Amino acid sequence: MSKQTTMSDVLRKALNDAIEAGETFRSIERETGIVRQSLMPFARGEQSLLLGKADKLAEHFGLELKPVRKGGK
Repeated sequence: MSKQTTMSDVLRKALNDAIEAGETFRSIERETGIVRQSLMPFARGEQSLLLGKADKLAEHFGLELKPVRKGGK
């Protein structure tokens, strides 16, 4: 059975991609209000984010959560 991609996986990838592209933790902190002390361990996969912080990070990166239809309909 393959592992599902989680919301945290998508947020972590967006964060790490932004850092690799030259955005800084400091600039993300300024724009989102999420302190670097939360962002850095999250980026390394050592810690999760509270939902409110995840919402702010998703908004910052233009990400949206959409329902997936389950079942045969």
